Amino acid sequence: MESIFHEKQEGSLCAQHCLNNLLQGEYFSPVELSSIAHQLDEEERMRMAEGGVTSEDYRTFLQQPSGNMDDSGFFSIQVISNALKVWGLELILFNSPEYQRLRIDPINERSFICNYKEHWFTVRKLGKQWFNLNSLLTGPELISDTYLALFLAQLQQEGYSIFVVKGDLPDCEADQLLQMIRVQQMHRPKLIGEELAQLKEQRVQKTDLERVLEANDGSGMLDEDEEDLQRALALSRQEIDMEDEEADLRRAIQLSMQVPEMCPKIFHRHQVHILLQKSYGREEKPTLKSKVVGSSSSSIHQHSFPTHARGQPQVQVHWAAIQQEML
Repeated sequence: MESIFHEKQEGSLCAQHCLNNLLQGEYFSPVELSSIAHQLDEEERMRMAEGGVTSEDYRTFLQQPSGNMDDSGFFSIQVISNALKVWGLELILFNSPEYQRLRIDPINERSFICNYKEHWFTVRKLGKQWFNLNSLLTGPELISDTYLALFLAQLQQEGYSIFVVKGDLPDCEADQLLQMIRVQQMHRPKLIGEELAQLKEQRVQKTDLERVLEANDGSGMLDEDEEDLQRALALSRQEIDMEDEEADLRRAIQLSMQVPEMCPKIFHRHQVHILLQKSYGREEKPTLKSKVVGSSSSSIHQHSFPTHARGQPQVQVHWAAIQQEML
């Protein structure tokens, strides 16, 4: 897309943008188009003078503004047509019954010039793909082959006049490059006015947000989004604390497996409670009861916890089971 020449709208110079986008370069300026318009005006004046310089029609003609250009930068179809003749190009009205009877598939043409209410823009084939080079767009718009006929038909329905450009267009870099590759367009360009309006809306929203943050600074007042964020951070800290306690518990169990006699001292009641909550879904804090089974040389400490959580039957949880659970 970067290789495609695309002039964006400036003032009412859409005729200039249309020609330059068609030819893919800065071929025409307002001064050059104005010169063509003045030449056309002079030719029309001379034709009117043939009927007599004292005639009412001639005096009326002299009082009327130019039909080929105005102060805003608008140029007529005659100016555009004469400008293209310099390059050996000709315009044929696509909407005309004569051309429609030829039943030429638009995909077989090379370019079109479209006009509606003093706005001109170009649709051109570059390489093997079609592009809408409207100067009111932020960039070239890719048009698929299947959509081209529908696109032109829609323009006709909206009242556009469409002209087929006949002749050999000058060589350009984009045409040569796109003969070898095909481009894809993920996002279609917006109208320049829409983009400016969106940027303005974003600036307004940013200003409003900054104003709200300044108003809440130091007041202790938080909106719903900020409150949700605070709650999420609090839950995250709780989960981190829980993970730290369970990690301590695992280390204690591993150490107790190496030195069983140290287990009652290391295995903290609160850590066992965390394990039970995780394993059985209980919320009650268990009561620790300990007894020694076996001889003193190979004693195993068993701890039982009476549980009545949520209507569950009472169960015995043994130290060996706890070890197995954590491993």
